[in-house]
Amino acid sequence: MAIKNSNHTHLKVKDHSVSGEEFELILNSEYGFLQTTPRPSSDKLPSYYQSEDYISHTDSKRNLFEKVYHLVRTISLKKKLNLIDSFPSGDKKLLDIGCGTGDFLQTAQQNGWIVSGIEPNGQARQIANKKTNNSVFETEQLLKFSEDSFDVITLWHVLEHLPNLEEHVSIFKKLLKPNGRLIIAVPNYKSYDANHYKQFWAAYDVPRHLWHFNQDSISKLVSKESFKVEKVKPMWFDSFYVSMLSEKYKSGNMNPIKGFWIGLVSNLKALASKEASSLIYVIENS
Repeated sequence: MAIKNSNHTHLKVKDHSVSGEEFELILNSEYGFLQTTPRPSSDKLPSYYQSEDYISHTDSKRNLFEKVYHLVRTISLKKKLNLIDSFPSGDKKLLDIGCGTGDFLQTAQQNGWIVSGIEPNGQARQIANKKTNNSVFETEQLLKFSEDSFDVITLWHVLEHLPNLEEHVSIFKKLLKPNGRLIIAVPNYKSYDANHYKQFWAAYDVPRHLWHFNQDSISKLVSKESFKVEKVKPMWFDSFYVSMLSEKYKSGNMNPIKGFWIGLVSNLKALASKEASSLIYVIENS
């Protein structure tokens, strides 16, 4: 099914990480998300990930920023484990899409889960397989799993990278067991920090992020496959990380104090608005 766009340009945003190219964010009239335009071809898209600063593809700790990132990730891993452990799941079979270097899968595996992962980046996949006894596969494996295989499918900041949204949601529907859970974590372009930084908001991350979601757009997208959003949870750490990186894009300086302050303000406002910088959607296969 083709995704329909309106002609409304929400923002013009620069790729600050790799190419320096400018892209438009076009409002989607059917779902309400924003779409990165023009979208790079499937052949060219991998080149936009060719950066030593693409931190999810490495385990490097070269500077204070990366060390803090990994410390926060350790805390987040425990929270993610607690979340999936809260669901009733007979076989405890987990599929993590875009698993990066495999830390979440390793944590789940060490706590009784039978894990599988999908990771298109060869370097990250190699690292992940060392941590998970070779449980991580290339993208093609997604179509080889049996139907009704998994109790939980997770996408931690991955859905925004997938080129064929509706097709992928349909695949997740087939792979999940009845009453299984689909967990999607994505940035929220309705957050305070997104509105504050506008075209400098780091979580737009064009063109690697092909889509930019709000709560309504996620609900509309998954309802096409009779999924139901069960609850929405904030990711409090993300506002600080994103705001500090946004400061760098805006002024050329990381400015951690100002970035921390904007991240804090964003979180405080989200207590009332429920519009945190990033959101976790717990989606039931009803």
